[in-house]
Amino acid sequence: MSHSSGIETNGVEQIPDNQRDATPLDLFRLIFGGANTFATAVLGSFPVLFGLSFQAGVWAILLGVAVGALILSPMGLFGALNGTNNAVSSGAHFGVHGRIVGSFLSLLTAVAFFSLSVWSSGDALVGGAKRLAGLPETDLTLGLTYGLFAVLVLVVCIFGFRFMLWVNKIAVWASSLLFLLGLFAFAGPFDAGFAGSVNLGQPGFWAAFIGSALLAMSNPVSFGAFLGDWSRYIPRDTPKARIMLAVIASQIGTLIPFFFGLCTATLVASSAPQYIEANNYVGGLLAISPTWFFLPVCLIAVIGGMSTGTTALYGTGLDMSSVFPRLLSRAGATLLIGVLAIAFIFIGRFAFNLVQSVSTFAVLIITCTSPWMVIMILGLITRRGFYHADDLQVFTRGERGGRYWFNHGWNWRGMGAWIPSAIIGLCFVNLPGQFVGSLGELAGGIDISLPITLGLAAVLYLALINIFPEPAAVYGPKGPRWVYRTPVASAPLANAETA
Repeated sequence: MSHSSGIETNGVEQIPDNQRDATPLDLFRLIFGGANTFATAVLGSFPVLFGLSFQAGVWAILLGVAVGALILSPMGLFGALNGTNNAVSSGAHFGVHGRIVGSFLSLLTAVAFFSLSVWSSGDALVGGAKRLAGLPETDLTLGLTYGLFAVLVLVVCIFGFRFMLWVNKIAVWASSLLFLLGLFAFAGPFDAGFAGSVNLGQPGFWAAFIGSALLAMSNPVSFGAFLGDWSRYIPRDTPKARIMLAVIASQIGTLIPFFFGLCTATLVASSAPQYIEANNYVGGLLAISPTWFFLPVCLIAVIGGMSTGTTALYGTGLDMSSVFPRLLSRAGATLLIGVLAIAFIFIGRFAFNLVQSVSTFAVLIITCTSPWMVIMILGLITRRGFYHADDLQVFTRGERGGRYWFNHGWNWRGMGAWIPSAIIGLCFVNLPGQFVGSLGELAGGIDISLPITLGLAAVLYLALINIFPEPAAVYGPKGPRWVYRTPVASAPLANAETA
């Protein structure tokens, strides 16, 4: 990939075929680079924070990452099919106005994960500098570190896709090597027989196990709204299996930081348990690290924070420019969202101490994003991958009409499946000490929000498109799959007209 310099001018309009020269390997690099970070290692420490043994933690992480990767993998296909991001593609199933649901979800996800990456990386950098060079750990040094980080991320995002790809090429290799170096740093004292405080057969075990698996699963699912931002540069005729394999492989790769977090958290729990009690994994890691490993920890913090931050922020800037196409360019929207996110980071960290709350916020966003992804995937399958890419751009161009206009730009079949699924899913969330929904105790303290929201979205969506058939024009020449009633004949398609 050449031309990494210069600001990217493409927004969410369809990428011309002659500019679509990215490969599934580039997609792998961006996803893995965005997840191969300190924030993922922090997620890997949660099984120990919840009291699980090392072995139970391994199984919880494997389960969460595997299920998340399988749900995530088809989300990489929309960008290649339609040459635009996933929120715009969702207009095919939610209506060209209903696609703002995807834009809103990606905005919330970006702010949460951008904040998590800046906080965890900033804390690690300042903590490492304190041990290495005696830098005092004050609100001022933390604030300066967060600010520097956030501005660096913003610069990369404004320059756009090619520059981001270049940053992630470095990040993937550097972070992986540093995490593997960490295995040597801690191999001596590590004990695979770490027992934890809650074991199989004891009350609370399954709640801790499912909670850990869901947090691990939140990592792959958090990419759902963003995959199209990068796969829109992949040529349309690229085999679908290669794109899906690149997505799954990127999630298998994240087991490196996940297991780094899990292994080191068992060591913190054994030798510095006060940090686990205070939910301060990063502080505990620095307390038990050999002196020579401080510099690698600081490097992981810088590189990882850059790649997570850029993958989160880039897509949201891209998306907001499409929601207000006449007001904001992609670079302008990225700058606006970036400044707001930076304000959130400072207010959240110093005025409200939101660090714990943001991990809760991330789980709640995932509960709302998962049913949206299920509806997109089932829509892709029922339509046999057939889309009319030009009609998806009606809203961006300020027009009306086209195949995806439905009811004044809203497809209430998709919306009618998503809204109740998300609301009922939120009622079943059970994060002890953080957020327990009104139905959260129904399963004996076990969080069953995700299976409920995923299942409900699938059943409702398939029921609605069967009971109220969609216009025939949205299906390709082969007609629908899994729809047993004849699609309704479309009204003559209004060619999109200016609103």
